[in-house]
Amino acid sequence: MSSTPSTSSDGGDKAVVHLDEDVAISTPTPSKPYFGMMGFWLNFWVTVACTTAMMLFGYDQGVFGGIIVTEDFLQTMGNPDSTLQGTIVSLYDIGCFAGAIATMMFGERLGRRKSFTIGIVVMSIGAILQITAFGVPHMIVGRLVTGFGNGINTSISPVWQSETCKAAWRGKLIILAMILNVFGFSLSNWMTYGFSFIHGSISWRFPIAFQLVFSIILISTVPWLPESPRWLLAHGREDDGVAILCALDGCDTKPTDLHIINQKQAIMEAVRAEQDNAPSWSDILRGKTGETGTVKRLILGAGTQWFQQLVGINVTSYYLPLVLQDSVGLSNNLARLLAACNSVSYLIFSFLGLILIERAGRRKMLMIGAAAQCACYAVITGLLSQADGSSRGSQFGAAATAFFFLYYVSFGICYQGIPWLYPVEINSLAMRTKGAALGSGSNWISNFLVVQITPIGISNLGWRFYIIWVVLNAAIIPVCGLSVHENSTYLTRFAQTVYFFYPETANRQLEDMDRLYRENKNLVFVPRNKEAIQTSRPQRYIDAEEERSYAIAHDRVPESDPRVAGREATKRQNRAEIGHKEYL
Repeated sequence: MSSTPSTSSDGGDKAVVHLDEDVAISTPTPSKPYFGMMGFWLNFWVTVACTTAMMLFGYDQGVFGGIIVTEDFLQTMGNPDSTLQGTIVSLYDIGCFAGAIATMMFGERLGRRKSFTIGIVVMSIGAILQITAFGVPHMIVGRLVTGFGNGINTSISPVWQSETCKAAWRGKLIILAMILNVFGFSLSNWMTYGFSFIHGSISWRFPIAFQLVFSIILISTVPWLPESPRWLLAHGREDDGVAILCALDGCDTKPTDLHIINQKQAIMEAVRAEQDNAPSWSDILRGKTGETGTVKRLILGAGTQWFQQLVGINVTSYYLPLVLQDSVGLSNNLARLLAACNSVSYLIFSFLGLILIERAGRRKMLMIGAAAQCACYAVITGLLSQADGSSRGSQFGAAATAFFFLYYVSFGICYQGIPWLYPVEINSLAMRTKGAALGSGSNWISNFLVVQITPIGISNLGWRFYIIWVVLNAAIIPVCGLSVHENSTYLTRFAQTVYFFYPETANRQLEDMDRLYRENKNLVFVPRNKEAIQTSRPQRYIDAEEERSYAIAHDRVPESDPRVAGREATKRQNRAEIGHKEYL
């Protein structure tokens, strides 16, 4: 039976389309789901869950930096040397890597919410094992188990958050999650500093036990929150998916409202395109990318996570008190206090990322951040090289400490959140869990390498160890030239990574990236593709969405319709005027 939709105004800017009852997509919304919460409050509690997971991640990341210099901990563990200390700390990252790989294999099958719940339970078990440890083997097992759970959570949390929020809020909410990650890191620094004045095992067991507070919050919230509507639609549960789209939109939203129908159709188009073109894992391993650039997108997403570690953040996140003691020459108490103060500065400046994430875009922030971090490490290296054996060593050390603070400012603004956001945005719906997990796994394995070598590097190389991080930050900064000449050095070619290869994802619908790669199958170098690098959403994507809405409301869009023809003529004229202007 054919039906004709009618359009009415709800008093706002949106047109609400009401379809006849025989339309198949109309489904009843469950009564009082999610304790009656809809719209803002439902989004709020999903955000609470995701940000709490990231806060726990930050707390875990910072807590061992203060514990590893605690006298009772070192005695309990048999006074391990710097190599064994590095192993105890870094095996947590191996656990995180294993959790990310497990998510990549099973996360799409289990769904976002169920995977998240498993990660919380595993992480809680690991925390209990660490609390009760009386030797290195016991502690290592606890670190591995905790890491496994955290690897699951950090792979799923950005995906779940991104798939349940509005496009305009996606970047801000992921950055907010990473700001709270910094808050967790700051909290752990102050916690270990405060407990350093207490003698006995409580000085390190309580800070470890405190992470169970986060687990309790998560266990109390996650099970009754909604599954990702995109995951439900992709797995054939259309009624449930549409109902959750309505619940997330607001209490007055119906499945027959135009914007819900439009959103559902955009998701389903992406799902169908992915099902038709997505390569299998065997194809991916052989380099067959399909028509939507699957392998390229996986590599780009994972690359941002490698960048986050190769800029040297966890040289200081895990070991700042040790760095300030061994490299700068500060006392244990002063090193702990400055590490805690630095974490507050880090937290405050991370809020600037909320303002800049959509305005500046992902590309510019990655490049500017790498330049600033390179400069900080270069100055730190120079100052510490002069501090060795100098009568003014304390002055050089104080100046170097200030640049450690500035390094954190730059990282907090530019690099704290984007590497976790980008893999979610760049990958297709079917590959989003795998892409986020691969990115998370890349972060953790590179994190392991950094954390493993740092105590050894500081002990054996001294100030020269920081030259590594100067070079790696420089390798991410774009070169001013717009082309790669045949006689360019390898470093010069690599240094243009972000500029040449990374498309902009700010202000896009998640499905827009599918369209970009579907229409540009050979897209590798992005600077000459305006739509790939502009910060605003491409106008023709907006036009296509409006035309789809018009088609839904009127059954079809006549080719002769003057409004459509007029829009097309205007777009052609604008494109002709723009020409071939290049954009950063």
